[in-house]
Amino acid sequence: MTKGRVTESHGCGLRRHIQYERDADEPPSIAAAMALAQYFGDDVTATSTRLYDYIDPDALDSLFAETNRGARRPTGTVEFEVDDAVVTIRSDRIDVCPAR
Repeated sequence: MTKGRVTESHGCGLRRHIQYERDADEPPSIAAAMALAQYFGDDVTATSTRLYDYIDPDALDSLFAETNRGARRPTGTVEFEVDDAVVTIRSDRIDVCPAR
């Protein structure tokens, strides 16, 4: 379903941390759903955590969409909480850590 790469560590104060590196053609909303499923140990197609309950996926994708000139937006961060996790979205990756 996706080509992104997941890295799991025990950062964030020795608690679970998922880092999902997304491909340039993968929408941030899909990458965020993949990272959340990995964090919660769920199958992305069967997870009970629905991204749209926390953030508008279309708006998220628009924030990181290419500019009118076709350039990728290199900066910017969106952060929100999902249950007991903090999701941080950057142009190239998604991080999911436990909420503090």
